Amino acid sequence: MTSEKYAKPNGVMVLKKGREKPLLNQHPWIFSGAIERMEGGAKPGDAVYVTTLKGDFFGVAVYNPVSQITGRIMAWGDQELDDDYWQETIQQSVARRDWLNLEPNTTGYRLINAESDSIPGLIVDKYDDYLVFQCLTKGIDVRKNQIVHQLKNLQFPNGNRAKGIIERSDAAVRKKEGLQQTSGVIEGDVPEDGVWFVENNLSFKVDLLKGHKSGFYLDQRDNRQLLGLKSLVEGKRVLNCFAYTGGFSAYAAHAGAAQVISVDTSVPSLELAEENVLKNTPDRPDDEFIAGNVFDVLRHYQDQEEQFDVIVLDPPKFAHSAKDINKATRGYRDINLLGMDILKPGGKLLTFSCSGLISADLFQKIVFGAAVDANRYATILKNLHQSADHTISLHFPEGYYLKGLLLECQ
Repeated sequence: MTSEKYAKPNGVMVLKKGREKPLLNQHPWIFSGAIERMEGGAKPGDAVYVTTLKGDFFGVAVYNPVSQITGRIMAWGDQELDDDYWQETIQQSVARRDWLNLEPNTTGYRLINAESDSIPGLIVDKYDDYLVFQCLTKGIDVRKNQIVHQLKNLQFPNGNRAKGIIERSDAAVRKKEGLQQTSGVIEGDVPEDGVWFVENNLSFKVDLLKGHKSGFYLDQRDNRQLLGLKSLVEGKRVLNCFAYTGGFSAYAAHAGAAQVISVDTSVPSLELAEENVLKNTPDRPDDEFIAGNVFDVLRHYQDQEEQFDVIVLDPPKFAHSAKDINKATRGYRDINLLGMDILKPGGKLLTFSCSGLISADLFQKIVFGAAVDANRYATILKNLHQSADHTISLHFPEGYYLKGLLLECQ
């Protein structure tokens, strides 16, 4: 199974003088500007040794001259990227979730979180007995067969192995690696009408073949559970913005919210959202599923002087690169201002940013500015972040991308 072509290091990446500090801190990225020269005949995707000009050795990286991130450290030491490496590294990543003791109450969660699990460019999510993986870099893409071989052999807590393995390597970031987008069923059979999985004892249907990312936003699990507190939403009117397939909506409905209104631009997503809500809490005649631009819908509610007890703002990534930061800042400010404008006095706002380029500190300042402009006095009840299966390496702060606030607004 091992591809000898890519398993053994095939050359040396020599760093410029003074550019080794990130690697001394065990940050896995090596940018093109940090490289003095390449020695040997390495081709895109090959493993290479990484050294300083003096010859001090760091480890083994995968090489891609097409990408601005030309090297990504895969092993801090002399290591062939063979079957033994993949078996050990993948099993370590899976075992890292054992302490969460998620099963059987939760059967959908992340198994491998790329750089934060020491496997740059690889994401693997589990939905019941199905696995979805993403190859985001050249180094991972050329080793796809080795990785799938290991995923086939994984044994789940229920004793089963994967009924199906789906590739969702359709992220735009692959273009930066010189890769085309690709997706499809790699192993087994996958129901075209969706797969059901469990999260905190609630059931959700997910489209593993066409849904966003790997099909569901698993990183919001802990925050959805927060919204599922009866003390927060029972008897309340809840507005879920950027609802997608209704994760937050289902929790609020199950906890006894009087009405849940879900807003998203996608009609198919809202149809699945309604199915997810009713699966967990039948007979919800007052709930609404509105297809439309969230900014426009919020302005409509503002014009109609409607108010809500609880509002969830979970927008898509506004900042994809550094040049987007100013525009993203305005977007987050505007959406939070609109939300606060239609929130009842004493109401609760759950607001999020999944833009990695927007720090938690900057996001808090943006929301503070929106509160001032809305003439609201806001108290932070809880800082929110990605669920624990979406690991964050101390050596890779970029892995902390999801940040949020639970606010009470007077």
